[in-house]
Amino acid sequence: MTRSHLVPSIEGGVAIAFGVLTVASGGTMLLGSLDMGAVVPFVLWFNTVAGVAYVVAGIGLWLGQGWAFALSLAIFMATLLVFAAFGLHVGRGGAYDARTVFAMALRSAVWGSIALAARQSPLGRDQDRSRGSDLPSPVPPG
Repeated sequence: MTRSHLVPSIEGGVAIAFGVLTVASGGTMLLGSLDMGAVVPFVLWFNTVAGVAYVVAGIGLWLGQGWAFALSLAIFMATLLVFAAFGLHVGRGGAYDARTVFAMALRSAVWGSIALAARQSPLGRDQDRSRGSDLPSPVPPG
């Protein structure tokens, strides 16, 4: 495996592991099996559902699918939006747990890094490793 193919595989493995852990912890909290203090419901729901997207993006990255970069970027942007909404919630005096600040910062950093690395890898340049060839540009010449 060449270095250009190793990076997306590592990204994919990290994303899959991160997603599985996110779904497990979020699901446990949603089922009431784990008390995490002052949980902000919209953040909990977002993170749990996003965990499934993490796994899908991770599989795409692992397999070298061209769409995986776009999904990684969308996850990063959605995480930033939810983090901003969480900031508004806190700013308006809403209850929260300090661990949520750390968790959202970590998610933002991880997905920002994954999206950046995917952009700089062959995936970000429309290469599909599963087919072993370059895909045509989705934008017609013109």
